[in-house]
Amino acid sequence: MPAALSRTARRRLLQVSAAFLVVAGVLVWWLVPFGAKTPSGHITFSTGVPTGVYQKYGALLQRALAKDLPDVSITLKDSEGSQQNLARLASGEADFTVATADAVAQYQRDRRPGFEHLRGCARLYDDYVQLVVRKGSSIQSVADLRGLRVGVGQPGSGVRLIADRVLAAAGLTPDVDVKPVSAGIDTMPGLMEHGKLDAFFWSGGLPTQAVQELSERLPIRLVPLDAALVDSLHDVGESTRFYRSAVIPADAYSLAQDGNPVETLAVANILVTMDTADPDLVEGITRTVIGSRDGIGNQVHPAQLVDLRTAIYTDPIPLHEGARRYYRSVKP
Repeated sequence: MPAALSRTARRRLLQVSAAFLVVAGVLVWWLVPFGAKTPSGHITFSTGVPTGVYQKYGALLQRALAKDLPDVSITLKDSEGSQQNLARLASGEADFTVATADAVAQYQRDRRPGFEHLRGCARLYDDYVQLVVRKGSSIQSVADLRGLRVGVGQPGSGVRLIADRVLAAAGLTPDVDVKPVSAGIDTMPGLMEHGKLDAFFWSGGLPTQAVQELSERLPIRLVPLDAALVDSLHDVGESTRFYRSAVIPADAYSLAQDGNPVETLAVANILVTMDTADPDLVEGITRTVIGSRDGIGNQVHPAQLVDLRTAIYTDPIPLHEGARRYYRSVKP
């Protein structure tokens, strides 16, 4: 009988001890939440040309991060675009950047420095390829650019990458069949105004301020890039699979489109960092990117398209562990 009582007493003691440990654990979790360390330090964000969407998005994100991560100071650094942005990450000149999925895939394909260490934080908005000409121009397709002066973006830009591919898909050799002009969206509109360009390529969110403002000063229109051209692009190789057929809405550039939608192609933008980035910092930045969508979207329309449901898909690079942690925390 005493043995039976002893066993009962021991069982009750174990139950009480277990309950105490559970309660203590909950209190510790509540008072000192794991993973709640506030990031601090300094980071550099490589953006884009001064009048492009990357730069404006970066500036507004910087303001949002100043509120959410007050101990983190952020420096914005203008760039020529996606290809230069990725090179800066690999060299340590930048900690975060935005790049198009096709540029990331090409960077990997070329096995450029640090390619295996690239990591995604969020899929952002899509870039739309825009081929701009004067309204009275006879240019009706990419093939009509033969022999003409064409703005193709800066050498380190995603615009240059996609412009060369679009020209090739239309049967044109970029450096032979057209007269390529290396210029960015900050200078191409002015060159067209002064008669120094017959056409220019741009790849960016809708609407892009520089194109919008050009349409208010000069009669311009957008040349359609049809689905057959996209199919030809897909034949180039693995890194071109990120292009998809798309439509520029009729109201994107009302003065340039005369109320008509324009066929084109689109490619996703990705917020990119390196696998060495602090997970707490990446988690915090990812949270701000998603949480600031509406506020930034009021000033940069493409940001309205950042979507929690699709942000996790950062193909062709894997998610950073800090970003994965954030998405798990908000998973229903």
